[in-house]
Amino acid sequence: MDAEMRSAAYPSPALSAPRWSPEGPPAGAMRADRQPADSGFRIRLMGHEDLAFVVTEHLRHFPDGFFARLGPKFLTAYDRTYLTGPDARAYMAEVNGQPVGFIIGGIDPAAHRRHVLHEHGRGLLLRALGSLCLQPRLALHFLRTRLVRYGRKLIPNRGAQQTSVLGHIGVTAVLDYVVVVEHARGRGIGERLIARFVKDATDAGCVRVTLVTAAEGGAGPYYEQHGWLYQGEIRRSEGRLLLAYDFPLRDG
Repeated sequence: MDAEMRSAAYPSPALSAPRWSPEGPPAGAMRADRQPADSGFRIRLMGHEDLAFVVTEHLRHFPDGFFARLGPKFLTAYDRTYLTGPDARAYMAEVNGQPVGFIIGGIDPAAHRRHVLHEHGRGLLLRALGSLCLQPRLALHFLRTRLVRYGRKLIPNRGAQQTSVLGHIGVTAVLDYVVVVEHARGRGIGERLIARFVKDATDAGCVRVTLVTAAEGGAGPYYEQHGWLYQGEIRRSEGRLLLAYDFPLRDG
């Protein structure tokens, strides 16, 4: 909905994305089906059994996010929506059978939001209200900064329904979160996770992928070196400044 719902790419120079084009990667670029030097490395679909790891790392790397401040129970329920929606993607990275990172995002964010509301809306609402009741200051912050904006996003409209009928052609995919644990960085794992998501978005017919990263200490320069285009600044309601980037998947 806002930067919390759009993207929070982990601000680490260990993450990058190759220069994909509609025809595929250029000569010398790593393919999404190749693996890093670690023989025990693999990327696989995220499962429900992975949610404990994902939520723990989410809270560790994004503790100031609004959803994170609602607590681990809400965050677990929210992250689970990426496993049940056809318009979302969620992958795990493993080394020798141990999780070392993950990526989640929406191939069609508007369609995924409708899925979340229809299939999980009641449960998420009850968990959020329970958390806000226990945190009056956070509840006041929500009323002041997010209530109206979220309400507008949650109102169905014909344009959104039409997008679902037409599929993903022309849609902007959103890379929401990507994390690599500290001890596994420097092996190209973040690069491979992002490449997998970019490939899925390309195969689905999306026109671009977008993300945001922290303005201070974030990975903006690194993304720019790998073909991501700077789109401007986003000031979150709590004052944090983010930088927005797009990765075009089709010429023009």
